[in-house]
Amino acid sequence: PGPEFDRIREMIAAAGHSAQHIGDDAAVLDIGSPEKLVVSTDISVENVHFRRDWMTFEEIGYRAVAVALSDIAAMGAMPRGVIVAYGVPTADSSALNDLGRGAGTAALVSGTFIVGGDISSSATVTVTATVLGVAKRPLLRSGARPGDLIYVTGILGGPSMALKALKEGKAPLAAARDRFVRPVPRIREAQWLSQQGATACIDISDGLVGELWHLASASGVELRTGLHNFSHFAGVTIQEALVSGEEYELCVTMPKEVDEALFAARFGIPLSCIGTVAASAEPQVNLGIATASKTLEPFNHFANDHQ
Repeated sequence: PGPEFDRIREMIAAAGHSAQHIGDDAAVLDIGSPEKLVVSTDISVENVHFRRDWMTFEEIGYRAVAVALSDIAAMGAMPRGVIVAYGVPTADSSALNDLGRGAGTAALVSGTFIVGGDISSSATVTVTATVLGVAKRPLLRSGARPGDLIYVTGILGGPSMALKALKEGKAPLAAARDRFVRPVPRIREAQWLSQQGATACIDISDGLVGELWHLASASGVELRTGLHNFSHFAGVTIQEALVSGEEYELCVTMPKEVDEALFAARFGIPLSCIGTVAASAEPQVNLGIATASKTLEPFNHFANDHQ
């Protein structure tokens, strides 16, 4: 859903047969071993994904790599290395050390390393991170089946709360700002959920409502949600949390109930069951609130620039 993904579909159509197997959080390649190679790339652009007066260069580098690692997490893969390319104006070339330091921290937090990259002069600061990972059973968006339960990790709404405050020239709540500038890729959490039998997974980069539609479309099912267990920041409405982008939590479908208390004790974040998967002649998302189809637009990286 949304104009950003309309553009992606147009690009895939224009590429013709040269574009293959596109549609998950990362590409999956058969390399002739029991494990599949899982590869994802993400670009972070100044004044689109960040502003310098909101974040330090070290935070910019950390965040750029963390969001790419989040895609690897959503595939149930383990990262094996990160390649980072930086573009900076010539006058800001000294920022490369801080960008690299932040990128390295994000890699280490996720149990991997920076293994290569490139630098170039550019009009604005850009960071492009490519992550290489492996998985014996990659989690795809197309695996949800009728009868599955839908779960969400973490507490949503922090990034949108921080972004709103920053745009208004206010200091955001520390916890909300931390969720915005230092997202934690849910590598370990995804591994554990995969071991429990997860059937499909996606990371929440474009808002939960948008990700639910992606899962429903890829799996050809209806997703029915109930929001009584929905975990979101105090001061953020359910509607705001549903469309809060750049969360980098996980939305996952499971064939049976998961011990939420055990998950919280193990990882220090909540796991919330928000609904069920049902058979449907066409993809559907029922959010259980009257405004869902009219006012809850998915997060759009073209429309929601950080300016």
